[in-house]
Amino acid sequence: MFSFFKKKKVEKEEPKEELVVKEEIPKESEEKAQESIEETIAEKVEEIAVQEEKIEEVIEEKLEEVQEVIAPQKEPKEEKKGFFSRALEKTFGTIKTVIPTKKEKIAFDDIEEMLIEADMEYEIIEKAMDGLPEEITRKQLRHRLVMLFEHAPEVDLNNLPKPFVRLIIGVNGAGKTTTIAKLANRSKKEGKSVILGAGDTFRAAAIEQLSTWADKLDVPIIKTKQGHDSSAVAYDTISSAIARNIDNVIIDTAGRLQTQKNLNNELIKIVKVCNKAQENAPHQKLMILDGTQGNTAIAQAKAFNEMVGIDGIIVTKLDGTAKGGALFSISNQLELPIFFVGVGEKQDDLIEFSPDNFVDSLLDEIYIEEEK
Repeated sequence: MFSFFKKKKVEKEEPKEELVVKEEIPKESEEKAQESIEETIAEKVEEIAVQEEKIEEVIEEKLEEVQEVIAPQKEPKEEKKGFFSRALEKTFGTIKTVIPTKKEKIAFDDIEEMLIEADMEYEIIEKAMDGLPEEITRKQLRHRLVMLFEHAPEVDLNNLPKPFVRLIIGVNGAGKTTTIAKLANRSKKEGKSVILGAGDTFRAAAIEQLSTWADKLDVPIIKTKQGHDSSAVAYDTISSAIARNIDNVIIDTAGRLQTQKNLNNELIKIVKVCNKAQENAPHQKLMILDGTQGNTAIAQAKAFNEMVGIDGIIVTKLDGTAKGGALFSISNQLELPIFFVGVGEKQDDLIEFSPDNFVDSLLDEIYIEEEK
C-alpha cells in the first residue's frame, strides 16, 4: 500500500516537470514573434511614409494646376504689375536716387526731377504737372500720368479678319525678329494658327534667324534667298495663309532708317502688295522701338508713321534701360497705342501693355500703399 501511494505521488509530480518545460518554450517564441512584429511594423511605416510622399507630390501638382487656372482669372492686375516691376527694375533704381523713401505726399520738385531722370520729355512733364500743388498725393499724380496715354486711339481686336496680317517695321537692332517669334508664340498659346514671312531679304542672317525661330515654335514660314523681292514674300505668305486657312500672318521687313530712300520705297511697295493679296491687308503695321534709345526712337516712329501709317508700337529691351519714362512720351507724342512691351530674349518675354498697371508700378516705388 505504501508503494501504491508513493507511486501515485510520483505520477502526480510528473506534470509539474512538463509544465516547467512548456513555460520555457513560449519565451523564445515570444522574442522571435516580437522581432517579427517589429520588423513588420517598420516595413509598414516605411511603406506609409513613401505613400504619403507620393500623395503630397500629387496634391502639390494638382494645386499648381488649379492655381494656374485660378490665378489669371483672380489676380491678372497683380500679375501684370509684378511683371512691370521686374521689367522696370533699372528705371526704379534711378527713381530711388531722387525719392529714396516712400511717402504719402511728395514735393512737386521731387516728382519733376524723378520724371526727368526716368527720361520723360520736359514738354510732357510740364503737361502732366501743370496745376498740381506743392505736395502731391498718389491719387493726384496717378490721374495725370494715366491721362498721358489717353490720346492713343482704342483698338478693337474683336472680329478680326482671317487671316489677320501684321507687318513688322523697325530699324536694325531694335529686336524685330525676336519680337516676331514672341508674337507667334503668343498666337499659338491663344489657340491660333500662325505663319511667318521672312520679308527681310536684305540680310541672309535675318532669314536664317527667323527660320530658326519657326522651327523652334513649329510654325510654317515662307522665305526666299537674300536679295530677292521682299514684296513677293509678303504676297506668297498671305496667299499661303488663305489657302491653308491660317489665322495669323506675321511678316518681317528689312531694318531701315527713315533716311534710306530706296528701302523706304520698298516698304511702301510691300504695303500695297499686301492689299492685293488680301483686301485691307496689312491689318496692323507695328513699329518696333528699342526701349534703350529713349526719346531718340520717337523721331524714327514719326517718320515711318508719315510714310506708311503706323497702327501701334511694341517697345523692346525695357528690362535693360533706366529710361522707362520714355513710354509716356512715345504714346503721347505719337498718339499711338503701345500694344506690347518686350523684357527679355525668351519667347514668353512679351507682356500686353496696360497704362494703369504701368503707372501703378511706378507709383508703388515712391508712395506708401493706400489703405483699402
